[in-house]
Amino acid sequence: MKKFTGTLSLLLAFSLSVKAQRDTTDVVYVDDGMPAFTIVADDGTETPSSLFRGNVILINFFATWCPPCQAELAEVEKTLRPKYGPQSGFVLLVIGREHSDAELAAYKAKKGFGFPLYPDKNRQIYASFATELIPRSYLIDRNGKIIHVAKGYRPAEFKRILRMIDNALAAP
Repeated sequence: MKKFTGTLSLLLAFSLSVKAQRDTTDVVYVDDGMPAFTIVADDGTETPSSLFRGNVILINFFATWCPPCQAELAEVEKTLRPKYGPQSGFVLLVIGREHSDAELAAYKAKKGFGFPLYPDKNRQIYASFATELIPRSYLIDRNGKIIHVAKGYRPAEFKRILRMIDNALAAP
């Protein structure tokens, strides 16, 4: 019994230390400020992230070839877009990692999405947030602080993000 208790204690200590370590695919974390970035369209038009300051922002990184990304974006179209639409105080930035405007326009038309898709051809924006793994979502409060990070797509996590958006929009 003593040996079992010692082994159990060791396993518990190990699992806690692993949980406490930060994911090495992350560049930014909850409570960090949102990194500054610029969305560059195919025609060279630039949209700086500072334009969105003061809003609750949901940034979603995806790729057109990624099945979990497609499932998540279908839910964005079905649930999130109708709920928040062009609501004052909320900005949705769906960013196609390694995609151009032309590729995203074709994808958007094929899927029938009513929300804009933004290009990140060279992963410049993505690299400010993470090193790998999509889909990824970052919820930013009105003060520019990251309040939630989601990796992958799970319906329960998506519902949690919707509740967190509601809470962030209700906060002063």
